[in-house]
Amino acid sequence: MADVMNDREKGEELKYQMDQELQFKAEARRNKLLGLWLAGEFGMGPAETEEYAKEVVVADLDEPGIEDVMRKVMADIADRGAAVTEDQVRAKIKELDSVAIRQVKDEA
Repeated sequence: MADVMNDREKGEELKYQMDQELQFKAEARRNKLLGLWLAGEFGMGPAETEEYAKEVVVADLDEPGIEDVMRKVMADIADRGAAVTEDQVRAKIKELDSVAIRQVKDEA
């Protein structure tokens, strides 16, 4: 009986670990997609676009949640004088959440 409980516990731990990994990858993908979208709004070229997308991904490593990314992109939007509102960015993030999860799952 103890073996069954240990196996179940190990299975749950593995599932939790896989869920956390999927979540991390999906958030990174979402942030990259957000960066790509904003780069388009900023009129960046291909090389600049990739670099900017990486910057947005890295910005999310500062703290849990999306607010660190929001601070970065809203500052970038203001610096460039782009006509993108905070509500538009938040709506895009929500839209890209499901896209990113689907992409990451398809790759697995």
